Amino acid sequence: MNRWLVAAGILDGVAALLHFGCILGGPAWYRFFGAGDAMVTMAERGMARPTLITLAIAAILPIWGAYAFSGAGLLPRLPLLRPALVAIAAIFLARAAALPLLFRVMPDRSSAFLWTSSAIVLAIGVVQAIGLAMLATD
Repeated sequence: MNRWLVAAGILDGVAALLHFGCILGGPAWYRFFGAGDAMVTMAERGMARPTLITLAIAAILPIWGAYAFSGAGLLPRLPLLRPALVAIAAIFLARAAALPLLFRVMPDRSSAFLWTSSAIVLAIGVVQAIGLAMLATD
């Protein structure tokens, strides 16, 4: 069993639950997790956009977790397993590497949110990449 991919799957699941929590918790949760003034204001006004964006992320993360668990041998082998794991790790790592750009394109986000969220996705991406590398040696 590939413990790194198990950890990646768990991290994906936790991230998904936190995103679902934002939807259920409403504006206070969006604010607490640093979603930015625009997202918080839209959520306060009852607009659908924050929910739809967060729901899309929350729906994708369990799929990514399933791929990690499949690579770890806990679930049946999913289609395109290796390419999917490569893409997932690359997306997490690219999001982390985009930190300098995010300061420019998301000026309403706090620096603490941008640094923290980038560190989190970097950690998940590294765990995923290590798991993928170990899968390649199995």
